[in-house]
Amino acid sequence: MSEVNSPPALGRWTRLVTGRPGLSLLAALVLTALAVFAGSGVADRMGSGGWDDPGAESSYATEALEREFPASQPNLLLLVDSGRASVDAPAVAAEARRLSERLAAEKDVVGVGSYWQTRSPALRAEDGRQALIAARIEGDEKAAAEVLKRIAPDFRGTHGPVEVSLGGPLAVQDEMTTTIQEDLLRAELIALPVTLVLLVMIFGSAVAALLPLGVGIVAILGTNAILRAITEFTDVSVFAQNLTTALGLGLAIDYALFIVRRFREELDAGAEVREAVGITLRTAGRTVLFSALTVAVSLAAMLVFPQYFLRSFAYAGIAVVLLAAAAALILLPAALMLLGHRVNALDLRRLFRRRRGKGASSDRDASSGQGASPDGSAAPSVEEAGAGWARLADLVMRRAPLFAFGTVAALVLLGLPFLGVKFGTPDDRQLPSTAESHVVQQQIRDGFPGSPDGALEVFAASTGSATTPAAYADYRDRISALPGVLRVDGPVTSGGSAYFTVQPEGEAVGEGAQRLVHDLRDIPAPFDTSVTGKAAVLEDSKSAIADQLPLALGIIVVVTLLLVFLLTGSVLIPIQAVVLNALSLTAMFGAVVWVFQDGNLSGLLGFTPTGDIETTLPVLMFCIAFGLSMDYGVFLLSRIKEEYDRTGDHEHAVRFGLRRTGGLITAAAVILAVVMVGIGTSRVTNTKMLGLGIALAVLMDAMVVRSLLVPSVMKLMGASTWWAPGPLRRFHERFGLSEGEIPRPGPDAGSGSGSEEASVPPTRGKVRT
Repeated sequence: MSEVNSPPALGRWTRLVTGRPGLSLLAALVLTALAVFAGSGVADRMGSGGWDDPGAESSYATEALEREFPASQPNLLLLVDSGRASVDAPAVAAEARRLSERLAAEKDVVGVGSYWQTRSPALRAEDGRQALIAARIEGDEKAAAEVLKRIAPDFRGTHGPVEVSLGGPLAVQDEMTTTIQEDLLRAELIALPVTLVLLVMIFGSAVAALLPLGVGIVAILGTNAILRAITEFTDVSVFAQNLTTALGLGLAIDYALFIVRRFREELDAGAEVREAVGITLRTAGRTVLFSALTVAVSLAAMLVFPQYFLRSFAYAGIAVVLLAAAAALILLPAALMLLGHRVNALDLRRLFRRRRGKGASSDRDASSGQGASPDGSAAPSVEEAGAGWARLADLVMRRAPLFAFGTVAALVLLGLPFLGVKFGTPDDRQLPSTAESHVVQQQIRDGFPGSPDGALEVFAASTGSATTPAAYADYRDRISALPGVLRVDGPVTSGGSAYFTVQPEGEAVGEGAQRLVHDLRDIPAPFDTSVTGKAAVLEDSKSAIADQLPLALGIIVVVTLLLVFLLTGSVLIPIQAVVLNALSLTAMFGAVVWVFQDGNLSGLLGFTPTGDIETTLPVLMFCIAFGLSMDYGVFLLSRIKEEYDRTGDHEHAVRFGLRRTGGLITAAAVILAVVMVGIGTSRVTNTKMLGLGIALAVLMDAMVVRSLLVPSVMKLMGASTWWAPGPLRRFHERFGLSEGEIPRPGPDAGSGSGSEEASVPPTRGKVRT
């Protein structure tokens, strides 16, 4: 009998996992139950912000204004609608003042002001039928949200002659959090049954189909417990829960697919159950470990950014990836040890085969070259499709230049819309058009003069001696002289501090407003100044991302190059992997701009286009999609490398790798796309963009890049694909972590390219007999 050369540590790990499988599963059950308890209520401790840089000038100015001038930074707006009457009618004015007094008397509510108090035109609608009451709820994001939940029922609705609706940043954030939680539950209810049906179609066996779902559930529950612990120390975005569900199911299914498939393959080849589990861990298990590391590294790169929105996805992503890999490498082998050949039990496809007739079923089994398992169930459908993938590989490699250059040209063309990307900040339009806070903010945009929520504030702090009114007046005149300034209000003074409100012309975060931020910061003044407002937050956010982006990309590229080199021993394959992975993302980025920025298909998909893309979303989507692309790339390259080590035949190895993994990679991509589309049904635009964009990237990678571009490029590169200089080759021979294949005919013998595989003698690799 042959065996694979594997490090002693790996052999000990195999013995540990297969030694007492029942105990392993019992421990996992106990830990999962504890995770359910520990992770309960995690969503209530999460925030819905995190898009700004806490160390930026705009953040400092906002905190200073909240501290010194609470009324300047209202986070709650009460839209008072007087119906057909004027807001100046005595009965309307009297009721509005009573509402203002009641609001000011609430605990933790400060800075209450209204049109009826200030007579400010900015707080009165142009038709005279609506006006605003503004206030600030003190405390951090979570504490303020609790206060809002407590007081909102007392103010929302009809009060005498007026109707009151709630808006403002705090109401938007609260409604967004609630919507995301509801949408996540709906996404899970959609994704889980559809995923189970797809798994049954892939495996045939209901028992085998349930195993990946079990791994995914363990990963999701464990990650929720970890996120609950992290919220004790830092802010975590509620959006991260979407990634937990998507990757928890998607990657767990990916890993389980490859492990269960390899296990069944070894059983079909005649191995005993324990031996089959051991071989599976030494081959597919090692690939799963590599895949998890590459995905985790891509997600970990988001830790370098200061925005807690991005860092939250790193926390959730790293946790769920490592837990999915751990469950696939510990719990799944234990379950396979206990199930043995019963992993093929409950073949639900028999129902369909009986309807088509016994003869057709026999012909199909014969043509696939696959025997039945001991309980009579059929081999996986992905195995039956193996010959088709081999024919595709032959076609692509025969016309390699056409497929390589044609595919690259098509991917570049699909990505061209991203050249016109415009960045912005998230607002109420992320919510459905029927959401209360969205309706209020839209009425303010449409019916009130100027852009009340788009003003820039300049905080002025005295440097020592008291600042004279003349100095403030001179500074105000300089602001008024700047291009793009519609109006300047202030200064409002308190002690040694003051602030000015600057109303820009045009859109709140348009190019003019962004230029005005730089102009304001360049004005010399006899006191310290700092600028905040939507356009200032956007500028600071873009600057923070631009500063850290090279480091994040460097981490991803360098670690990916290293891991793929350790896997393959080639210098060129890692470079190829990085470049082709990047190309696989072009369609996603092009679609994001064409659909979500430009508004195409907005009616069909049900969202409100804003004309820009939130600044952090492209970074987030790149890190996730790049990691998932490497996930599929590692699975394909590992089988190609495995066969190349066995035979030394480059083209045969490429054909073999695509034949063995093409169906599985496509099946895994379709399942992950289903999960991401479930996330994409969200009513929050950013979540919809994330889900649908990642689904598109995953499908493009599996069906275009892995199926067409990788084989054609490897054909063009020829045997030089595996080149490495002598020192690096010796380094890989000593420290590399490539797989080893047991040389035997295997389940493909006698079928199509499977007989070709059997005819090629083993010439290379870490195999001994």
